[in-house]
Amino acid sequence: MRASGRAADQLRPVVLEADFSKYAEGSCLARFGDTHVLCAATVEQRVPAWLRDSGKGWVTAEYGMLPRATNTRTDREAARGRQTGRTQEIQRLIGRSLRAVTDLAAMNEMMIKVDCDVLQADGGTRTAAVTGAYVALHRAFERLVTLGLLESVPLTDQVAAVSCGIVKDASVLDLDYEEDSAAQADANFVLTAAGGIVEIQGTAEDAPFSEAQFMELVALARKGVGELAALQREVLGLG
Repeated sequence: MRASGRAADQLRPVVLEADFSKYAEGSCLARFGDTHVLCAATVEQRVPAWLRDSGKGWVTAEYGMLPRATNTRTDREAARGRQTGRTQEIQRLIGRSLRAVTDLAAMNEMMIKVDCDVLQADGGTRTAAVTGAYVALHRAFERLVTLGLLESVPLTDQVAAVSCGIVKDASVLDLDYEEDSAAQADANFVLTAAGGIVEIQGTAEDAPFSEAQFMELVALARKGVGELAALQREVLGLG
């Protein structure tokens, strides 16, 4: 039993609240336990310069953390004048994850930017962001279909993400901050609902871990993403 009382293969309580933002074309507040991330999708009738006249659209993301999302205040990156490497890495991950399940050629020449802002952090902010960003993106595409700007939602699959790790020699699903900070190894899995692998980020924090342990983490991740994908469908009314 974990400190939280969860079983090894149990997610934190997850709530995906679609249409949280009044103004965004698509939005979702993703709550993974005490980690809360607001994802808001904005549609722009333009694409990056290198995509002009290609007939293709683009999906990208930005990520940020509020100063008091953690137990001590962190300066705003705007005040520092630059983004940290961690921020750049996470927002690129979110963008890649969304593009992996988007038919860019079916978007026409428009761009959707998904802003993912961490309101409160207790581990797994990037995985919550990916999971919530998919819901926000889907809602934005639904809006474009309603407006007659697209014939159908150009998504080929669902995408969600979850963390797994080895804590006290046991493989566990969906680490909170306490577990993550003490983990012997941790990994982030971005998977599709159909079982495709988009990205895996894994690191040994102590001694190297074995292939058998890695496969335990893979099995946990597939279970977790399956549950998250089901929740996405329920929130989006996809049955």
